[in-house]
Amino acid sequence: MVMIIIREANYNDLEGIARVHVESWRSTYTGIVSEVYLSKLTLETRKKNWEWTFNHLDQDDKIFVAEDEGKIVGFSTGGRNRVDTTEYEGELYAIYILQEYQGKGIGKKLVQEVMNALKEMNYLSMLVWVLELNPAMAFYRKLGGEVLTRKEIKIGENLLFEVALGWRNLDLP
Repeated sequence: MVMIIIREANYNDLEGIARVHVESWRSTYTGIVSEVYLSKLTLETRKKNWEWTFNHLDQDDKIFVAEDEGKIVGFSTGGRNRVDTTEYEGELYAIYILQEYQGKGIGKKLVQEVMNALKEMNYLSMLVWVLELNPAMAFYRKLGGEVLTRKEIKIGENLLFEVALGWRNLDLP
């Protein structure tokens, strides 16, 4: 039986988080984001990005990892809404889980950890920005996320739509 541990991330988790990030982008966004862009994603670059993130965390920023026997298989991160143009106070910045671990309840637990952290900061609501074509859209809706708005973004040479989903309270169904 797989025993997944969800915990707050630390600096020693950089490589595992970076690996999940790169592998998840490649498995999730194939056919959505250009292959050229995806092929240029490297563990080393992503690791440097995460190192910068860890060194510049705001007091409201939280990062959680899902671990299976010491191996990081997923992560979530969230904090104060970075856009400030909505009534939603908190934001789920990112959540990625290795493909072979998806559909096992890990994502829900990682989202719940971010929501719990936001509650501790006295936030009452949260949103997440998701690529409109992301197969995980159904996951967010199943967790009670309601579509709020959409905007056009550029990733590599692709123009894509990103959708904001919101939760008016921080309790999952």
